[in-house]
Amino acid sequence: MEKTLSQYNQTVSVCRELFEKKMRDYGTSWRILRPESVTDQIYIKAQRIQSIERKKTQKIGDDVRSEFIGIVNYSLIGLMQLAMDESIPVELESNFAMSLYDSNIEKVRELMIAKNHDYGEAWRSMRISSYTDLILMKIYRTKQIEDNRGITTVSEGIEANYMDMINYAIFALIKLDFNE
Repeated sequence: MEKTLSQYNQTVSVCRELFEKKMRDYGTSWRILRPESVTDQIYIKAQRIQSIERKKTQKIGDDVRSEFIGIVNYSLIGLMQLAMDESIPVELESNFAMSLYDSNIEKVRELMIAKNHDYGEAWRSMRISSYTDLILMKIYRTKQIEDNRGITTVSEGIEANYMDMINYAIFALIKLDFNE
Protein backbone atom coordinates (compact mmCIF):
# COMPACT_ATOMS: atom_id res chain seq x y z
CA MET A 1 0.00 0.00 0.00
CA GLU A 2 2.92 2.32 0.62
CA LYS A 3 4.00 2.00 -3.03
CA THR A 4 0.46 2.67 -4.18
CA LEU A 5 0.11 5.80 -2.05
CA SER A 6 3.45 7.13 -3.24
CA GLN A 7 2.59 6.57 -6.91
CA TYR A 8 -0.95 7.87 -6.39
CA ASN A 9 0.30 11.06 -4.75
CA GLN A 10 2.91 11.65 -7.46
CA THR A 11 0.23 11.22 -10.12
CA VAL A 12 -2.17 13.57 -8.33
CA SER A 13 0.64 16.11 -8.11
CA VAL A 14 1.06 16.04 -11.92
CA CYS A 15 -2.70 16.49 -12.44
CA ARG A 16 -2.88 19.27 -9.84
CA GLU A 17 0.05 21.15 -11.36
CA LEU A 18 -1.59 21.15 -14.80
CA PHE A 19 -4.93 22.23 -13.31
CA GLU A 20 -3.23 25.14 -11.55
CA LYS A 21 -1.36 26.22 -14.70
CA LYS A 22 -4.54 26.12 -16.78
CA MET A 23 -6.29 28.15 -14.11
CA ARG A 24 -3.58 30.81 -14.50
CA ASP A 25 -4.30 30.88 -18.25
CA TYR A 26 -8.11 30.61 -18.17
CA GLY A 27 -9.17 31.51 -14.64
CA THR A 28 -12.08 29.48 -13.37
CA SER A 29 -14.01 29.63 -16.65
CA TRP A 30 -14.98 25.99 -15.99
CA ARG A 31 -17.51 27.37 -13.48
CA ILE A 32 -19.78 28.19 -16.41
CA LEU A 33 -20.18 24.46 -17.22
CA ARG A 34 -23.33 22.72 -16.09
CA PRO A 35 -22.84 19.23 -14.64
CA GLU A 36 -24.07 17.64 -17.89
CA SER A 37 -21.43 19.55 -19.86
CA VAL A 38 -18.69 18.38 -17.50
CA THR A 39 -19.84 14.79 -18.00
CA ASP A 40 -19.78 15.30 -21.77
CA GLN A 41 -16.22 16.66 -21.60
CA ILE A 42 -15.13 13.54 -19.72
CA TYR A 43 -16.99 11.42 -22.29
CA ILE A 44 -15.11 13.05 -25.17
CA LYS A 45 -11.77 12.30 -23.53
CA ALA A 46 -12.63 8.69 -22.66
CA GLN A 47 -14.12 8.06 -26.11
CA ARG A 48 -10.91 9.39 -27.72
CA ILE A 49 -8.78 7.10 -25.54
CA GLN A 50 -10.90 4.10 -26.52
CA SER A 51 -10.71 5.06 -30.19
CA ILE A 52 -6.91 5.32 -30.05
CA GLU A 53 -6.69 2.00 -28.19
CA ARG A 54 -8.81 0.29 -30.85
CA LYS A 55 -7.20 1.92 -33.91
CA LYS A 56 -3.69 1.79 -32.42
CA THR A 57 -3.00 5.13 -34.08
CA GLN A 58 -3.86 8.79 -33.64
CA LYS A 59 -3.79 11.94 -35.74
CA ILE A 60 -3.92 14.62 -33.02
CA GLY A 61 -0.85 15.31 -30.89
CA ASP A 62 -2.38 15.01 -27.40
CA ASP A 63 -1.48 11.57 -26.12
CA VAL A 64 -3.57 9.11 -24.11
CA ARG A 65 -1.77 10.13 -20.94
CA SER A 66 -2.91 13.75 -21.30
CA GLU A 67 -6.49 12.56 -21.84
CA PHE A 68 -6.41 10.56 -18.58
CA ILE A 69 -5.10 13.68 -16.81
CA GLY A 70 -8.02 15.56 -18.36
CA ILE A 71 -10.44 12.95 -17.02
CA VAL A 72 -9.01 13.39 -13.52
CA ASN A 73 -9.26 17.17 -13.67
CA TYR A 74 -12.69 17.37 -15.32
CA SER A 75 -14.05 14.82 -12.83
CA LEU A 76 -12.71 17.00 -10.02
CA ILE A 77 -14.37 20.00 -11.67
CA GLY A 78 -17.57 17.95 -11.68
CA LEU A 79 -17.25 17.30 -7.94
CA MET A 80 -16.58 20.98 -7.28
CA GLN A 81 -19.51 22.06 -9.44
CA LEU A 82 -21.89 19.67 -7.66
CA ALA A 83 -21.00 21.33 -4.35
CA MET A 84 -21.52 24.91 -5.59
CA ASP A 85 -24.73 26.62 -6.56
CA GLU A 86 -25.33 29.44 -9.04
CA SER A 87 -24.91 32.09 -6.34
CA ILE A 88 -21.16 31.44 -6.29
CA PRO A 89 -19.45 33.59 -8.93
CA VAL A 90 -17.82 32.18 -12.07
CA GLU A 91 -14.48 33.74 -11.20
CA LEU A 92 -13.15 32.17 -8.04
CA GLU A 93 -10.05 33.27 -6.20
CA SER A 94 -7.19 30.95 -7.14
CA ASN A 95 -6.38 29.81 -3.59
CA PHE A 96 -10.04 29.00 -2.96
CA ALA A 97 -10.31 26.97 -6.16
CA MET A 98 -7.15 25.05 -5.31
CA SER A 99 -8.41 24.36 -1.79
CA LEU A 100 -11.58 22.89 -3.35
CA TYR A 101 -9.39 20.77 -5.63
CA ASP A 102 -7.35 19.56 -2.67
CA SER A 103 -10.31 18.74 -0.43
CA ASN A 104 -12.05 16.81 -3.21
CA ILE A 105 -8.97 14.82 -4.20
CA GLU A 106 -8.49 13.95 -0.53
CA LYS A 107 -11.99 12.42 -0.43
CA VAL A 108 -11.21 10.50 -3.61
CA ARG A 109 -7.88 9.30 -2.16
CA GLU A 110 -9.66 8.06 0.99
CA LEU A 111 -12.12 6.15 -1.19
CA MET A 112 -9.21 4.57 -3.08
CA ILE A 113 -7.56 3.51 0.17
CA ALA A 114 -10.77 1.90 1.43
CA LYS A 115 -11.49 0.11 -1.84
CA ASN A 116 -7.85 -0.90 -2.25
CA HIS A 117 -8.01 -2.51 1.19
CA ASP A 118 -11.08 -4.52 0.28
CA TYR A 119 -10.03 -5.44 -3.27
CA GLY A 120 -6.38 -6.15 -2.47
CA GLU A 121 -4.89 -3.96 -5.22
CA ALA A 122 -6.67 -5.90 -7.97
CA TRP A 123 -6.32 -2.79 -10.14
CA ARG A 124 -2.62 -3.59 -10.66
CA SER A 125 -3.59 -6.73 -12.62
CA MET A 126 -5.97 -4.87 -14.91
CA ARG A 127 -5.30 -3.58 -18.40
CA ILE A 128 -5.38 0.14 -19.16
CA SER A 129 -8.10 -0.55 -21.74
CA SER A 130 -10.28 -1.91 -18.91
CA TYR A 131 -9.95 1.40 -17.06
CA THR A 132 -11.06 3.17 -20.23
CA ASP A 133 -14.12 0.93 -20.53
CA LEU A 134 -14.98 1.31 -16.84
CA ILE A 135 -14.73 5.09 -17.14
CA LEU A 136 -17.04 5.02 -20.17
CA MET A 137 -19.50 2.82 -18.26
CA LYS A 138 -19.44 5.29 -15.35
CA ILE A 139 -20.05 8.14 -17.80
CA TYR A 140 -23.10 6.40 -19.26
CA ARG A 141 -24.40 5.80 -15.74
CA THR A 142 -23.80 9.44 -14.85
CA LYS A 143 -25.60 10.63 -17.99
CA GLN A 144 -28.58 8.44 -17.11
CA ILE A 145 -28.67 9.81 -13.57
CA GLU A 146 -28.43 13.36 -14.93
CA ASP A 147 -31.28 12.63 -17.37
CA ASN A 148 -33.29 11.40 -14.35
CA ARG A 149 -32.59 14.72 -12.57
CA GLY A 150 -30.28 13.03 -10.07
CA ILE A 151 -32.88 10.60 -8.81
CA THR A 152 -31.77 7.00 -8.27
CA THR A 153 -33.60 4.11 -6.66
CA VAL A 154 -30.71 1.90 -5.53
CA SER A 155 -27.62 3.24 -7.30
CA GLU A 156 -24.81 5.51 -6.20
CA GLY A 157 -25.16 9.09 -7.31
CA ILE A 158 -23.19 11.31 -9.65
CA GLU A 159 -20.55 12.15 -7.03
CA ALA A 160 -19.62 8.48 -6.53
CA ASN A 161 -19.32 7.98 -10.28
CA TYR A 162 -17.01 10.99 -10.66
CA MET A 163 -14.88 9.67 -7.79
CA ASP A 164 -14.57 6.25 -9.41
CA MET A 165 -13.65 7.84 -12.76
CA ILE A 166 -10.86 9.79 -11.05
CA ASN A 167 -9.45 6.67 -9.43
CA TYR A 168 -9.62 4.63 -12.65
CA ALA A 169 -7.84 7.42 -14.54
CA ILE A 170 -5.17 7.68 -11.83
CA PHE A 171 -4.63 3.90 -11.94
CA ALA A 172 -4.17 4.14 -15.72
CA LEU A 173 -1.68 6.98 -15.27
CA ILE A 174 0.26 4.99 -12.70
CA LYS A 175 0.47 2.08 -15.12
CA LEU A 176 1.60 4.42 -17.92
CA ASP A 177 4.05 6.51 -15.89
CA PHE A 178 5.59 3.77 -13.76
CA ASN A 179 5.69 1.12 -16.51
CA GLU A 180 3.51 -1.28 -14.55
